[in-house]
Amino acid sequence: MKWIERIVLWICMLSLAVPAMAMPLGTSARTVIPADVQQIISVDYRALKNSSTALALKARVLPDQLKEFETSLRGVGVNPDTDVEQLTFASFRDKENVKIIGLAQGTFPTKKILLRMKMKKIKAFKYRSNYLYAMPGGQDMTFLDDFTLLFGQRSAVQAALDARDGEAAGLSTNPAVSDNIAAVDSGPVWSVLDAHGTQNMLHSTLGDAAKLTDYDMVKKRLLGSRYTMEFTNGVTFNLSVVTSDSMTAATLSSLVKAGVMFRKMNAQGVEKTALDSVTVDSDSANLTLNFKSDEKRFQSLVQSDLFSSVIR
Repeated sequence: MKWIERIVLWICMLSLAVPAMAMPLGTSARTVIPADVQQIISVDYRALKNSSTALALKARVLPDQLKEFETSLRGVGVNPDTDVEQLTFASFRDKENVKIIGLAQGTFPTKKILLRMKMKKIKAFKYRSNYLYAMPGGQDMTFLDDFTLLFGQRSAVQAALDARDGEAAGLSTNPAVSDNIAAVDSGPVWSVLDAHGTQNMLHSTLGDAAKLTDYDMVKKRLLGSRYTMEFTNGVTFNLSVVTSDSMTAATLSSLVKAGVMFRKMNAQGVEKTALDSVTVDSDSANLTLNFKSDEKRFQSLVQSDLFSSVIR
């Protein structure tokens, strides 16, 4: 997959919201995220219905995993369109495997949900003092409080509860990720990645440029990354990659710029438009990448053959 195809896919797969002051990740949600977290993605669901662009993107590029989570929520009487205010996903390493949990924050008809469970003869599975309920699709859910639902595969939910109950290390012991969250969690769509997740993301995004000696030198000095996506006066995507020092950030910036310039030499149509909208720079120890487009051009990009080939 070509460099621009990777960056466009990466941007568009996560463009699901419109301008709004996002609800911060709640205390209950934070406590169940294990320390060995690889990536957190958070979407403000309250804003989705207010933007035709956001809804078009949601319908076109909604990941299968998110579709499964939404279907599971509907199966237990939770309507993501009206009940959910914020939906967060956290992937983390558990031994040698990567697991994912979902966290839904909002106002839930708790009594109705529990009554539905009872009518369907779904019995709770007790895990220490926690009650887990089976959801459609082979997932479990549990109420962390009246406003927060934790759900996912049983082993992932149990690992998350281990972090919450002090049986395993939690997010509070990982300052690198916690600091990145604090820098972006007011955005309608935001994400943070740890060092390993950032290495994988950039390796995939850079394509052939990742084979260069300079990248091999800097990749071990990547400490993490964060991004926000907003629809204020068009579409804006802002990425910051945190490195160990300013020289590493400058070297990485040069690598990404070289990739952009190389693609521009052979680009045309919507691909060239996308490349012209990408700016790359370094700021102290951070690499910064920005993408900005008006909604009309962005929707054109979403409907293009290039985009169709990327999202398959």
